[in-house]
Amino acid sequence: MNAKGQLGEFLQTRRSQLRPEDLDVPTYRERRRVPGLRREELALLAGVSTSYYTRLEQGQSLNASPEVLDAIARALRLDEAERLHLHNLTRSAKGPARARRPAPERLTQATGQLLEALAAPAIVVGRRSDVLAWNRLGHALFAGHLDPGAVDRTGERPNMARLVFLDAHTRDLYADWPSKARAVVGSLRLVAGQYPDDAALHALVGELSAKSPEFASMWADHRVKAGAVAAYGMRHPLVGPLTVTQQTWSQEPGQNIVIATTEADSPSRTALALLAQAIAQGDPVRPGLRADVG
Repeated sequence: MNAKGQLGEFLQTRRSQLRPEDLDVPTYRERRRVPGLRREELALLAGVSTSYYTRLEQGQSLNASPEVLDAIARALRLDEAERLHLHNLTRSAKGPARARRPAPERLTQATGQLLEALAAPAIVVGRRSDVLAWNRLGHALFAGHLDPGAVDRTGERPNMARLVFLDAHTRDLYADWPSKARAVVGSLRLVAGQYPDDAALHALVGELSAKSPEFASMWADHRVKAGAVAAYGMRHPLVGPLTVTQQTWSQEPGQNIVIATTEADSPSRTALALLAQAIAQGDPVRPGLRADVG
């Protein structure tokens, strides 16, 4: 997952997904061997030479100005998250990739206080989607089948990306699982562009690619996604179907707090209230599992 390789693959993938007819690029009805735009066509749209763009795809021309990168982003029809990802990849590719042991991720005092104050379901995740903490309702909603104290034991923290792709309970929890899965992969792609030398992230991507063909396919697509706000239908085993809006807020660098809210006076709000009542009464989320967080 070196930065130069990521940059080239991202540009090639995006270029292959553009159809000439959608961009008014003449094809003269010629038969093409590969889908998408050719390098010279993309270079023309971006206002750069073909040789320059080719070197950029090959990781050989890494001193592109922000203005040139923005021109390429416009030619590729990138959204804002994808444009920033292109800049991050180019910046990372300038330096040598180096694997190093990442610093341990810990919940900050301020984020912990915020988590305690929230009445809505909430979890705090690190940049690799490791769960650093959750409140009682967040645990019951997102991972009630897991030991609630797991986040307190070093090396045993749940990982939301691993749960979404490898855990049957979490997969069944989302009515539109592919949408949630694509969001998870898109978020990891953004992180990979920002931290190309993160050895733990390398290991997570390698594990998920080996164990989940669906992850491998989505990862190869190079989609990026800033997971700020998204609505998901859920099928909770205790309170049934509900729709939540998951909002992701950045806290300390590399830490995000994910909060689930429901529409006022909706069946989903009622279902969430029933879940809160169940854990307040000590009802198990599943047989044999305590619903309180230690």
